[in-house]
Parts: sequence; structure tokens; C-alpha cells
Amino acid sequence: MFEQSDETLIRKALKGNNGAWQKLVKRYDKAVYNYGLRMTGNADDAMDLLQEVFLSVFRNLQSFRGEGSFKAWLFRIAHHRMVEFYRRKRDYQPLDEENPLVDEFACVSRLTIADAQSRELVRAMQQLSLEQKAVVELKFFSQFTFEEIAEQLGVSSNTVKSRLYAGLGKLKDVMEVHYV
Repeated sequence: MFEQSDETLIRKALKGNNGAWQKLVKRYDKAVYNYGLRMTGNADDAMDLLQEVFLSVFRNLQSFRGEGSFKAWLFRIAHHRMVEFYRRKRDYQPLDEENPLVDEFACVSRLTIADAQSRELVRAMQQLSLEQKAVVELKFFSQFTFEEIAEQLGVSSNTVKSRLYAGLGKLKDVMEVHYV
């Protein structure tokens, strides 16, 4: 069967075609969910982020100009929602939780990633700053170029590269501690 382009689905969705909107969501929901899971380390937070992202996309779909790829635009929105998530978590810290950003048990028990090394990577990513985590996620898991990441984050390509290499260095250190 013929697969419609993102642009075609967007045009149809903007005209009120619910099926086109659902196809667009289905095309990217796993990628956005996995982004949220790796960024938050928590399945429930990843699901909340997924809903926030697609609600924002739905509300702002008419502002998509098609100057870049829809996927890049979508992940720019996902990044902004992630920054908001971290701000909310920072502002609200329950007294009975030691680390509200990482719910290790929920993360490990609900991960869709099957092998232990992937779970360790998700845990290790929680040690990175939000900026480093975003760059590692966008480069290796979402496979954006340095230039696309720079555009999404509103920084230079050199800043993206320095955040990536700093993040990879920290990941290497964290992962070596667990495997030595």
C-alpha cells in the first residue's frame, strides 16, 4: 500500500481529516515515547510527555511551514516540552522522594528495551545534564545531523558537538563504573 508523505498527511489533517492525523501520530508516537523514556528514565513520565507533545503539535500544526522536516519540527516541540518537564520537576520536589527525576524501579520494570545493557544506558543517561542528554538522544537515537540538532535547540553546531562529546565522556565514565 502507498505510504503518504508527512506533508500530505498534514494537509489532510489541517482540513479536518482525523484519519490523516491518526496516521501522523502513529508514525512518530514510538519515537517520541522512547525519547521521553530515555530523557526521563520513567515510563509514566514518558507517556505524559508523549501526550503533551502531540497535543502541542495538534494545536500548532497550522504553523508548520514545511521549511524543514516534520520530524525535526516535532522533536523541537518534544525538546521544549522536556525542558518544561524538568522545570516542573525542579520546582516540585516531594519530601518523601530522594530523587524525583528517576524512578528506578518503574523505569526498569516497564522498559520496552529488552536487554540489560540498554537499561544500563537509560540509567546512565540520567546522570547527564538536560543539554547533554538531549544532544545524545537526538544524535544517536533519533539520528539527526549536528546542523539539525543545532537548529532544534537554538545553538551552534559547535555547541552541539561539545555537549555531545562531554555527554559521551560522562556516559563512558558512568558505564565503566558499572562494568568494572
